[in-house]
Amino acid sequence: MYRFRDGDGRVLYIGRARNLRRRVQSYWVNLGDRPHLARMVRRIARVEGVWCDSEHEAAFLERNLLEHTKPRWNRTEGGAEVVGYIRFEDGVKPGLRFEHTVSGASRHFGPYLGGLRIRQAISGLQRVLPLQYAVEGDSSAQEFGRLFGVGPADRDGLVQTAMAVLSRDPSAVAALRGELVRRRDLAAGQLRYEFAAKVQGELEALEWLVAEQKVARLEPQDLDVWGWADGVLVHFEMRAGRMCTWSQRAASETTARERVEGTPELWREFAQRNAELAVRLRDSAGT
Repeated sequence: MYRFRDGDGRVLYIGRARNLRRRVQSYWVNLGDRPHLARMVRRIARVEGVWCDSEHEAAFLERNLLEHTKPRWNRTEGGAEVVGYIRFEDGVKPGLRFEHTVSGASRHFGPYLGGLRIRQAISGLQRVLPLQYAVEGDSSAQEFGRLFGVGPADRDGLVQTAMAVLSRDPSAVAALRGELVRRRDLAAGQLRYEFAAKVQGELEALEWLVAEQKVARLEPQDLDVWGWADGVLVHFEMRAGRMCTWSQRAASETTARERVEGTPELWREFAQRNAELAVRLRDSAGT
């Protein structure tokens, strides 16, 4: 994720990219379908960046920052992706459901970006783990269960595996991914290309959902994340479970030490590498 500032320190634009160097250079080489940004480019004095752990995390951080403060040259206050959750419904008919908000006592996972991706991931999960058919007292569901080779006795195991995948357990994710790959490749080998493409979409959606994503949380956390490197102090604020502000400034190691030491362990590597990135971008500004 990156942003441009002008000579007075005002944020002009916030965006995200897989390759920061290539993306930033594109503003001077080819604006393509973004001619409205030409006047902005003439005002750019420096570039700042955040190195996230996944595309999903970068997309969520971009959205959070734009919802908190929209720079002049950004057209929308957040990304186009829908925010959603996966709700696990227990009871007579267990299953996974897409939800726009968290409600009720059922267990929820998320938040995630992208309504289509969430639905595709649920489809992939229930394709391999058909817990909705591992029920008693529903003749129709039990008939489908026999077709899928599951019954009421399999219910607890299917539920535990689904919960492990949504909790990002590495072995559970790898096993589910491997089974979807097997089914995709089998379908392609049988020339069932439409079905193979559907499973491929489920695989990609699963990868998006289980990728590391810390900047939007289910719990309404408030915390401060600090990192320091070579005279630059970076600060990220999380409020009500959303990382919503990002700032950086010059500071001595002595000034930074107490703040950095108070950063939660989960965030220390993230904060440190982004302080180091801030230094590299500072030092390259004149080259």
